[in-house]
Amino acid sequence: MGNSSRTLSMYDVPLWESINAGSMRLQCCSNCGLFRYPPAPVCAACLAEEVEWRELSGRGTILSWVVFHRRYFDDHPVPYNAIAVQLEEGPIMVSNLVGPVPDTDWIGRAVRMVYERVTDGMLPRFELASVVESPPLPAATPINLRK
Repeated sequence: MGNSSRTLSMYDVPLWESINAGSMRLQCCSNCGLFRYPPAPVCAACLAEEVEWRELSGRGTILSWVVFHRRYFDDHPVPYNAIAVQLEEGPIMVSNLVGPVPDTDWIGRAVRMVYERVTDGMLPRFELASVVESPPLPAATPINLRK
């Protein structure tokens, strides 16, 4: 067994530089505005090559989750979780939930990105968004029961 490791292509370098700086950026198509994850040479929607690297909000929603009870890597002691998060900007990424975990269902829970130091840099992880950070509920519309 060994430790997990990153495999970098020339498209990944700006991504990992931004993560190590604590402010994740993704490619965003200059033509149609689609965020690209993972980074790629062309846009999957319109095939444009032009791209801007834009900072992410760090907000997302859990789409799926699993808890592993078998050790696959030495640097991941069991049990550990993996979550699929739909970022506010659109892409889906897989990471881990740190901090308190939900007592009940995880799916649909709001999360925010945090950065955790590991041996070779930083990794984006997620934690549950606090009640204060959740968007406010819409105001109730008064109902007139007297006519």
